[in-house]
Amino acid sequence: MNFYIIIPAHNEESSIGLTLDSLVKQTLKPKRIVVVNDNSTDGTRDIVEAYRTRYSWIELINSKSTNEHLPGSKIINAFYKGYAVLDSNYDVICKFDADLIFPNNYLEQLSIHFRKNDKLGMVAGFCYIEKNGHWILENLTRKDHIRGALKAYRKECFLQIGKLKPSMGWDTVDELLAKYYGWELLTDDSLKVKHLKPTGISYNKASKYLQGEAMYKMRYGFTITLISAIKLAYKKRRFDLFKDYMAGYFEAKKNNTDFLVTEEEGKFIRNLRWKGMLNKMK
Repeated sequence: MNFYIIIPAHNEESSIGLTLDSLVKQTLKPKRIVVVNDNSTDGTRDIVEAYRTRYSWIELINSKSTNEHLPGSKIINAFYKGYAVLDSNYDVICKFDADLIFPNNYLEQLSIHFRKNDKLGMVAGFCYIEKNGHWILENLTRKDHIRGALKAYRKECFLQIGKLKPSMGWDTVDELLAKYYGWELLTDDSLKVKHLKPTGISYNKASKYLQGEAMYKMRYGFTITLISAIKLAYKKRRFDLFKDYMAGYFEAKKNNTDFLVTEEEGKFIRNLRWKGMLNKMK
């Protein structure tokens, strides 16, 4: 299978070389890798350039944007700058973060999963973080969710869901829409990916309300948003975030913010969410 990989990168000189090194050593080589150097002020560009000169299938795009960390829109806008230079001769397209170290059989194993099941739209391994000298499963990991750091989409699924939404919540709405269109998702716990920068490390005041806004834009409704906000704040051990999430939801509702999904898709999403919560209570 032909794998195309897009890696948005902003000031990743400490990790981008490790990520690329793990990808060039894959037992199934990707056909193309595009690194979008998004306004970096460190040595990210030089490191990627060194790999580009050695491997013809690695490409570097230098992009100018803001230094402000805005989850969702910034990284997806960078993704699309990489996507714009690719042709359509791919079977699987991946959006990977620039701080991951993949096991050598990662892409080969994804390919095996995709080949076994024609209805498999997305598949990934799990992120592990280093703690006290040991690599442990990142606490935000769920077996029914593929992390935004390591998304891999079958081409037909990627196109049918309307590609990626430049908004906080893009890495949830993609899965919900995939299920809406009848695609299956798979997480493989044998594929352990080292995540060098734990999720949430760049959390700031400008972005703290966006999670609640995303829940509104996915048409969760008040009750599901309330439950989801409580669960997410608890997982992050930051109970002050609950207030931020709910404030973001009500602000988006007050401003009649545009939704990410249609009414019909929203109804499906709410039913899916309720079904998942009720199953966990059994």
